[in-house]
Amino acid sequence: RIHLLATVVVLILAAYLNASRIEWILLTIVIGMVWAAEIFNTAIERIMDFISPHIDPKVKLIKDMSAAAVLVCAVLAAAVGLIIFIPKII
Repeated sequence: RIHLLATVVVLILAAYLNASRIEWILLTIVIGMVWAAEIFNTAIERIMDFISPHIDPKVKLIKDMSAAAVLVCAVLAAAVGLIIFIPKII
């Protein structure tokens, strides 16, 4: 839900601030990257729950690493957004 809200806010902001074609392309790429990472994370978590329904430290580590990949993508997307939007807002 947070990614959906962020996506909507970014798209509205890009439209309002008249983002250039290149800026739209970059925003679309990083938004897609975050959504893809989230989908992979969900798939990995469900696979691990299927394989090992009980609590296992190794499974936890795998899930944590998958979630960390989403975080890295989200931070990168936020950085791209800031690079694009801060000069337009200022």
